Amino acid sequence: MLISSAFAQATGTPADAGWTGLLPIVLMFVLLYFLMIRPQMKRTKEHRSMTESLQKGDEVITAGGVLGRITKISDPYVSLEIAPNTEVQVQKSAVQTLLPKGTLKSL
Repeated sequence: MLISSAFAQATGTPADAGWTGLLPIVLMFVLLYFLMIRPQMKRTKEHRSMTESLQKGDEVITAGGVLGRITKISDPYVSLEIAPNTEVQVQKSAVQTLLPKGTLKSL
């Protein structure tokens, strides 16, 4: 005989099958949280603390790539001196990087 007889397999409980099917989805959300959401929340917290600690005289780089020294700070805006006698105003949230003191010696 070339074809063997097919036998029915025993099945588990229906509740057990539901959890088994849901487990990969739960694991994907846990993985998504630890690989994407948590690091982004950490970066946001660090950026918020950096923008709150800005002071007059700090040297910064903005999101647009403008380098300058802070001359005035108001609540939503920061004035940057980008060249002698040249100031621009940017939003505080646009400041990306705080540079070490003395980086911009030409100003």
